[in-house]
Amino acid sequence: MNGDPKLYKQLNELNIKFEYHEHPAAPTVEIASQYWKDLDATHCKNLFFRNHKGNKHYLVIIEHRQVLDIRNLELKLKQGKLSFASPERMKKYLGVYPGSVTPLGLINDIDSHVHLFLDDNLKNSDRISFHPNENTASLVINYSDFIKFLDARGNKYEYVKLYD
Repeated sequence: MNGDPKLYKQLNELNIKFEYHEHPAAPTVEIASQYWKDLDATHCKNLFFRNHKGNKHYLVIIEHRQVLDIRNLELKLKQGKLSFASPERMKKYLGVYPGSVTPLGLINDIDSHVHLFLDDNLKNSDRISFHPNENTASLVINYSDFIKFLDARGNKYEYVKLYD
């Protein structure tokens, strides 16, 4: 299986079942959506930001078809000016490279530094999909198991109403 062995170990320890779907490299939602068409799950866009000082990092998770207005996001999150985090920051905090950002990368955030913002609409999902820290596969898990994973990781997360 492609992806992070530590991730699979953690999922097994938490008794989280998943479907594994291997595919060619899919560094963008547009490319990945070609491989998701037969997967019954909510597919996500995962965006990694830093604040203007560079001392706080945020992972924003939205449904993949949503268009994000960063200025609107800044107002909703009340975290000040945001910019996309560099590849070096992605590697440091999530253990991933551009095109592979995923909340499953929190397995590599030892100090629970990254704060998550989940679009409130995701709560309506039965199943959800993410890359397993590498963009050559997708994992589908139950939404409740995704929350179990987040709770086990210890990162702070909150729901925010980004879209009606």
